[in-house]
Amino acid sequence: MRAFVYKSLRKADTYVYLTTRDDFTRLPEPLRTQLGDLSFVLELALTPDRRLAREDAEVVRGNLATRGFHIQFPPPPDSGERADA
Repeated sequence: MRAFVYKSLRKADTYVYLTTRDDFTRLPEPLRTQLGDLSFVLELALTPDRRLAREDAEVVRGNLATRGFHIQFPPPPDSGERADA
C-alpha cells in the first residue's frame, strides 16, 4: 500500500496520510478546516513489515483502507515537564 504524507501548516507535529496524492476530498470538511494548508512531505510503501517512528503501521494501513486517510497527532507532552516552567 502506498501512502502520501502531508504536514499541517497550522497544527504543529500533525500529519495526514492519504492513499492518493493530493486527494483531500477524503478528509471531512471540519478536519480540513482545523488542519489548514497541508504541505507534501513524503511518499512511502506501507508493507506489513514496515515500521513507523510514532505510529503503528498496521493501524495506519487499516485507517487508509477503510477511510482513505490517517491523522498522526503530536505526541503528548513529557509528563516530567511543568506547563508553567
